[in-house]
Amino acid sequence: MSIELERETLERLTSSIRRYFEESLEMDIGDLKASLLLKFILQEIAPSVYNQAVSDVARHVRDLSDELEGVIFEPEFGFWKSAPR
Repeated sequence: MSIELERETLERLTSSIRRYFEESLEMDIGDLKASLLLKFILQEIAPSVYNQAVSDVARHVRDLSDELEGVIFEPEFGFWKSAPR
């Protein structure tokens, strides 16, 4: 599965990469180099970040699911235990 982003998002990311290079490294790399770097990041690095995020969410959902039994459990057949005799 490749990571697909909307055109506007890609443009903003490319602009952000250019700004980073200009401000942090004092280099003007241009749109082509910035977009090629972004493409590399999306293909090579982003899947690892995505997979970790999915794993974190799955663990969180399992933890929440484990807690549900204690949160929503209601004792059954309790009427006769509390009814006066």
